[in-house]
Amino acid sequence: MKLRPLADRVIVKRIESETKTASGIVIPDNAAEKPDQGEVLAVGPGKKNDKGDIAAMSVKVGDRVLFGKYSGQTVKVDGDELLVMKEDDLFAVVEK
Repeated sequence: MKLRPLADRVIVKRIESETKTASGIVIPDNAAEKPDQGEVLAVGPGKKNDKGDIAAMSVKVGDRVLFGKYSGQTVKVDGDELLVMKEDDLFAVVEK
């Protein structure tokens, strides 16, 4: 199944964080926090402004983004857990 987000929404897949600390301590899954970084898988066309024109999105597919711990709505697609969120919920794009 393919998802095509509407308006100013984006589909993000969380990037799992390291489960081992620098000193070698392994963090169990139930104690680990949800990662706040992800990869953009799909982008909507953009939100309409007051004049009816569509404002272009500032993120694109493949961008690595930062978002809030509780941002977005979680959906399961083909066994993958994805987030659907508005572009406004994104904090930043991580430059490589």
